[in-house]
Amino acid sequence: MQRQLLVLILWLMPFALRMAARRFPSVRKHLGEGRWVIQLRLRDNSLARQLHFKDGILSASWGPYAAPDAELVFMDVATARRMLAPTTDHAFLIDALKNFKITQGGSDEALVWFGQLVNTMKTASWRKGTPMKDGTTRYVTLTNGGPVFVFVKDDKIIRTTPIDLVEEDGPSWTIRARGRQFSPARRGTVSPHALSLKSLVYSEKRILHPMKRVDFDPNGERNIQNRGISGYERISWDEALDIVAGEIGRMKQQYGPGAIAMATGAHHQWGNINYYLSAMQRFGNLIGYTRVEMSPISWEGWYWGAMHHYGNSLRLGTPSFYGTAVDCLENAELIVFWSSDPESTSGVYAGFEGTERRLWAKQLGIEFVHIDPYLTQSAQLLGGKWLPIRPGTDSAFAIAIMHEWMVNGTYDKDYVATRTTGFDEWRGYVLGEEDGIPKTPEWQEAETGIPAKDVRSLAQLWASKKTYLAAGGLGAGFGGACRTETGAQWARNVVMMMAMQGWGKPGINFGNLQIGAPQDLNFYFPGYAEGGISGDLNYTASAAHNYCRMPHIITINPVKQSVPRQRFAEAITEGKADGYLWEGFSIEGQFAYYSYPRLGYSPVHMLYRYGSSSFGTVPGSNRMVDAYRHSSLEFVVNQSIWMENEAQFADIILPACTALERDDISEWANSGGYIQHAQSQINHRMMIMQHKCIEPLGESRSDYQIFLDIALRLGYGGMYSEGGGSELTWCERMFNSTDLPKQTTWKKFLKKGYHVVPPPADDDRPPVDMRWFAEGRAKDLPEANPLPGVYSNKFGEGLPTQSGKFEFVPSSLRRIEEIDPARPAVNRYINRDSAIKQPYPLQLVTNHPVYSFHTQADGKNSHISTINEHRLDVGGYRYWVLRMSAKDAAARGLHSGDLVRVHNAQASVICALDVSELIKHGVARGNESCAELDLIKTAVGMIDRGGCLNLLTPGRKMSDTADGIMPNTCWVEVEKWDATLENAA
Repeated sequence: MQRQLLVLILWLMPFALRMAARRFPSVRKHLGEGRWVIQLRLRDNSLARQLHFKDGILSASWGPYAAPDAELVFMDVATARRMLAPTTDHAFLIDALKNFKITQGGSDEALVWFGQLVNTMKTASWRKGTPMKDGTTRYVTLTNGGPVFVFVKDDKIIRTTPIDLVEEDGPSWTIRARGRQFSPARRGTVSPHALSLKSLVYSEKRILHPMKRVDFDPNGERNIQNRGISGYERISWDEALDIVAGEIGRMKQQYGPGAIAMATGAHHQWGNINYYLSAMQRFGNLIGYTRVEMSPISWEGWYWGAMHHYGNSLRLGTPSFYGTAVDCLENAELIVFWSSDPESTSGVYAGFEGTERRLWAKQLGIEFVHIDPYLTQSAQLLGGKWLPIRPGTDSAFAIAIMHEWMVNGTYDKDYVATRTTGFDEWRGYVLGEEDGIPKTPEWQEAETGIPAKDVRSLAQLWASKKTYLAAGGLGAGFGGACRTETGAQWARNVVMMMAMQGWGKPGINFGNLQIGAPQDLNFYFPGYAEGGISGDLNYTASAAHNYCRMPHIITINPVKQSVPRQRFAEAITEGKADGYLWEGFSIEGQFAYYSYPRLGYSPVHMLYRYGSSSFGTVPGSNRMVDAYRHSSLEFVVNQSIWMENEAQFADIILPACTALERDDISEWANSGGYIQHAQSQINHRMMIMQHKCIEPLGESRSDYQIFLDIALRLGYGGMYSEGGGSELTWCERMFNSTDLPKQTTWKKFLKKGYHVVPPPADDDRPPVDMRWFAEGRAKDLPEANPLPGVYSNKFGEGLPTQSGKFEFVPSSLRRIEEIDPARPAVNRYINRDSAIKQPYPLQLVTNHPVYSFHTQADGKNSHISTINEHRLDVGGYRYWVLRMSAKDAAARGLHSGDLVRVHNAQASVICALDVSELIKHGVARGNESCAELDLIKTAVGMIDRGGCLNLLTPGRKMSDTADGIMPNTCWVEVEKWDATLENAA
C-alpha cells in the first residue's frame, strides 16, 4: 500500500506542478528559470522518477537515470512517503538528513532551485494585506521604534501610520491604584524614526546595484590605501557574487581558518529571519569566520560593576521589571530620574508607550527628581527638581547621599542586617574610618558641582518616601552615567543605595514606568536574540526555547578565534588585540580573557561587513580609518542598504533591501535573551508579520537571499536554506513554533499582519521583582535567571552571589582586585578625569539620539534629517547639532546657528551650535550614532562635517579587566569654524 501511494505521488507530481504554473505567475516564473534534470529514487533503485525542466516545460520519465543534475535518494518507501507528503514534518526531515535516510547528490544549485519550486507552489496561494477603500492595500511592518501600517498602491508606498487597535484585537489591561483605574489607549505609540520609513526606502542614498570600487582589481592592484576616497562603478550581481565567493575561498585556502572576519553594527532592521543573529550567523557558521565579539555597550556600568553585588548576569547586570508598573503606581511616592530620559530614548524599541504611565504617576501625585547635566525632555514634561551634575562624578553624589543615611540612621537597618553582607566595611569607607575622609555632602560638592544643601535635602526626601530609582533609560541600564570611566562605580553605588532602602519592598524598586506593564509573559514568541534560523546554540539564546520548538539544522562555527569589537582596529593595524568576553551565565564569566590572533589560526585578511554602520556608535572610531586602509586587510565587502559612513570603505558593496521589501516575523520590543521579557515596555503584546510591502528597489535583495546566493557558489546553498526554504516559509515555520496557533491561524495572521495577545487575569500577573528577596522567600519570577549552578544555597533561594545575599563588598571582585586595582571590592570613589581633560576644557557627552535609532534613520536624506533639533541647515548642508550653555558660548563668542569645530587630539568635527540654558556649564552635548562620515581636507587637516562625534571619544577600556566603553569621559574644545578653510587645503 505504501509503495502504491508513493508511485501515485510521483506520477501526480508533474501534473501538480503544471497546474500550479498555470494558476500562479510566481510558479510559472520560477519554472521558467530552471534547466535541470531532478531525480527522485529509492536507494535500491527499485523505483525512480525523473523530472526534466527546460524553458518552462516540464516532462517526466520512470526508471533510474545515470546522469541527473541532482537527485534525492530515499532509504525506503516509508521515508520517501513522509518526505513527499503535502505537509512537511521538519523534525522528521532533519532526522532523515542527519542519519542519511535521505541523501542528496549533484548540483547544490539545482537542488535548491527544486526546493524553491516546491515552496513556491505552497506559498503562491497565500494572501497578505488588507484591501482598503481608497484602492491601497494595507500591510504591516515592524521598526525599531514600533509597528506601523504601510499603505501601498501600484507597488508604491503611499503612507505609513501607527496601528490603531480594533475591537477584535486582544483587550487592554487595567491597573487599579489609589482608588483610580488606568487603561492604556488602544493604539501603538511609536518613536519618531518609525514614521520616517517612506523617506528611507526612497532615499537618494539607497544602494540599488552591486558596486565595485573603481580602483580595486581582485586580480591585480587593490589600492587599499584609497578606501574611503575613490568612487564606485556598477557591476552585475554575478560579478559581485563571484568576487565575494572567490575571496572567501582564497582566504581559506591561502591563509587558513580565521582569515575571514564578520562584523555588524549596533542593531539592524527588525526581524527574526533577516537579523544578524539569524541569517548572518547561519551563513558565518557555514563558511567559518573570526567573530568580532559584541560587548554590552550601553550597559557597561551594570555588567562590569553592579552585577557583582547581586547577580542578574543574564540581564547584563540590570534588574528585571516584573510587576513594577503596578507596584510603582500603587505604592511609590517619589521617582528619582538619574541619567534617565525615557521621553527622549523611549526606553529601547518601545516608542512612547511609557509616557502615558508616567503621566498617570503625575496625576497620582508622585514626585519627581532629575539628576542629569541636561534638563531632559522627561524633566521638561513631568516637572520636579533638577540637579545638574557634572558628568562622571555621579558616584561621589551617590556616596554622599549614603553618608547622610548612615549618619542619620535613615536606612532600612533590618533589611541590611538580614539580606546583605559587607555593610560594615562599606560604612567604614563612607564615614571616613578607612581613609580619614568622611564622604560628606561638602566633600562631593567640589566634584559634582551640586551644593551640599541639595544633597542633604534629597537624602532626607528619598529616605522619607517610598522611592523608585530610574537609573538609565529603561529605569536601570541603557546608557547615561554608566558610559563613563567611572560608570561601573556609579552602577554599583545605585544598587547599594536601593539595598539600603529595602529594595523589593512595596514602592521601593528600580524603574521609570517605561517597562514592567502587566503582560501575559507565559505566551511564547521568540525575541531576536533567540537566533531565528541561525541554528547557533553557542552565541544566541536559541537553546533556551527556539531550537527546541522549531526543528532546524544546527550550525557550528569551526573557527574559535575572536576579536573584541572595541579592539578591531588594533587587531588590524597592530596585528594583535585582547579582551574579556561578554558571557551572561555567571558573574565570573566576564573574567574570561582571550587574545587575538589565537594559536594556530590565521590573522584576519578579509572583512565581511553587514548591516548598520559603526563609525557613529563605536568610541574612538577614528581608529577605523587606518584599519580599513591597512595593507593586511586585503578585501572588504559591505552588505548595506544605504551609502553611509561604513559602506564607503568597501571594495565590493552588495545592495540589501529594506524591511519593507522582504518578509519577516517578529514581536514588538522582544529582544529575547538580552533583556528577557522586554516586551513589557509596551502596552499591548503585539506579534508582527513583517509583510513584503513592495518589490525590492533596483537590484537590491534581502539579506537572506544575498547570503543564499553566496552559499550556492560555495556549495552550501542546500544547508543554508534547508532545501530551498524561502523567507516566507521560514516565517511559517517560526509561527508554528510559537503559541500563536493557539489564538489565531497562519492564514489570518499572514493577511492581517499582526496579533495582540490578551493580558493575564489580575490574579495571574507576574509578581514584583525582588519582592521575594525582601520577604525572604524562594524566587518566584518567570525567568530562567540565574542558572542553577551559580546558587550557593538551594536552587531558587537567595541571590547568585557567593554568600547568597546582596554583597556591599562583592566576593567576586575581592578575588581580582590585585589584578585590577581600578575595580576594588570596596567601591571607593576614583575620579581620574582631571588627568585626562587638559588642555581641553569642555566635557563632551554623547547621548542616544531622540529622533533616530542609532544610525538607522539619520542622514540618507530622510525626514528625520529635516528636523532642526536633529540636523540644522546651514548654507544648504544639514549639520549635526552640538549644544552648550550660554556662559560657555559667550566665552567663545559663539551664537546659535554658528558652525563650530569640535576638536581634540584625535579628530575634528564640524557641527551646528545650539546655545541652551538647559545644559550645565562646562559640558558640550551632542548625539552619538551619526550615520554620516564626510571627511574633507582643510587648512587645519582632515575634518568630518557629517557630525560623527565618536571620532573624538576615547577608545580605551574602562579598566584592565573591564572591557566596557566610556565615551562620556571625553574632553574637547569648541571654536567657531571658518568655512573658507575648507577650500584652503
